[in-house]
Amino acid sequence: MHTSEENLAREAQLAWAIAEVATDPVEVTDEVTEMVVNRVIDNAAVAAASLTRRPVASARSQALAHPIWRSMPGRHSGESELTADGATVFGEDAATRVSPEWAAWANGVAVRELDYHDTFLAAEYSHPGDNIPPITAVAQHTATARGLRGRDLVRGIATGYEIQIDLARAISLHAHKIDHVAHLGPSAAAGIGALLGLPTEVIFQAIGQALHTTTATRQSRKGGISTWKAHAPAFAGKMAVEAVDRAMRGETSPTPIYEGEDGVIAWLLDGPNASYDVSLPERGEAKRAILDSYTKEHSAEYQAQAWIDLARRLHGTHPELADPDNIERVVIHTSHHTHTVIGSGANDPQKYDPAASRETLDHSIPYIFAVALQDGGWHHVDSYAPERAGRADTVALWQKVTTTEDPEWTRRYHSLDPAEKAFGGRVEIDLADGSKVVDEIAVADAHPLGARPFGRAEYVQKFRMLADGVLEASEIERFLDMAERLPTLTADELGTLTITARAGLLSSVPTPKGLF
Repeated sequence: MHTSEENLAREAQLAWAIAEVATDPVEVTDEVTEMVVNRVIDNAAVAAASLTRRPVASARSQALAHPIWRSMPGRHSGESELTADGATVFGEDAATRVSPEWAAWANGVAVRELDYHDTFLAAEYSHPGDNIPPITAVAQHTATARGLRGRDLVRGIATGYEIQIDLARAISLHAHKIDHVAHLGPSAAAGIGALLGLPTEVIFQAIGQALHTTTATRQSRKGGISTWKAHAPAFAGKMAVEAVDRAMRGETSPTPIYEGEDGVIAWLLDGPNASYDVSLPERGEAKRAILDSYTKEHSAEYQAQAWIDLARRLHGTHPELADPDNIERVVIHTSHHTHTVIGSGANDPQKYDPAASRETLDHSIPYIFAVALQDGGWHHVDSYAPERAGRADTVALWQKVTTTEDPEWTRRYHSLDPAEKAFGGRVEIDLADGSKVVDEIAVADAHPLGARPFGRAEYVQKFRMLADGVLEASEIERFLDMAERLPTLTADELGTLTITARAGLLSSVPTPKGLF
């Protein structure tokens, strides 16, 4: 923190350093490009699976109420005509264009609704794939005017991932009950700036505005979790688009946004005497942070991924564990974060409530472990169905599951060594006959160090599975072709980097009504 009297030079501010990373013209490596393509496919997969859910339909209807209109030369005053500007909305045909901030909103909700895309966990947790909707929306909106190509979008996305992950490594937000999307606003703004090739000064101002408008409390992920959980990152992406727009018009932001005496460090984080070391790429150093993130095989909070896999394994080796009458207690020994966020250490009775919302259940490791132990797997719809959550034998087993912190698993959770970093733990199951089952797992099967790491084939398979019945077979193939050619797409082709639902699907969903 620096007082106003110190007049901290902007070149010494974190927001400026982030902006300099965004303006560094270093080439994106082939390995990173490959992973960007994977995550574009992954985002589209989980968006496809969520198109008919009410929060997604609601956000989509809001976006469709904001088409792009421009006055055309030679027309009478007040008359307008729809132009080819704008961005696409998941589910709609590619010719339907809306204002980019609203496309970022609708597509961001679709991507986040099922909690089924990529993750990075460190001092803070994040879903860095949340950067893709706002950056892509701006790319589509500006592609023709700026002559953008697929490689520019790849650069923007790689930058967004880099900044969000670097911030998540260094600055804990949840420790101060701040929602993790406060790292997403700056990262999306930086990614958009890199995409457009904006000056450092403009990106600096956009980062400050994006951070200032996206700090909110963690109540969105506490207690009875609401549909806002999916909207929060979409809102951050929308704010990033608007912040870049304002900065491009010459508007400025609160400065220093992080280090000011009334800024983020002093009043939202560890206080006036605190300091943070945020490690960013040096000038000319490739942005590789996306390679340290990991996607989900299962539709649940990331810290539940390994536990679903362990339960799946136990279901096969110990089928008797599916019957609650055979079990006295189940104790999951895990990291502090898993225990206090999705475990019994959160002290949220809603995590044991059969009538809890889907958003609450996917943040309840006692529920998730019980269902996966009984079913031997996990399904993004069936595992959350009210009749599944309310099944008597499941409730009985569920109530016997608790979590506790194990210091060693907490240490591994925070380890900076990728080979040691872990998000699992050890389970101890006391049986009614006096015997005991003990097993452990460090990382999810789909993790790069897991039993079945995800590669391109697995991302494509996930897309095909989730898009089945939602998209026509020809649309599935068309999108996969576009996504896999992402680095070489032309400006016109960027406008078709979306998914269109099969005929009649979206019209079968009630359209919520609001102001627009």
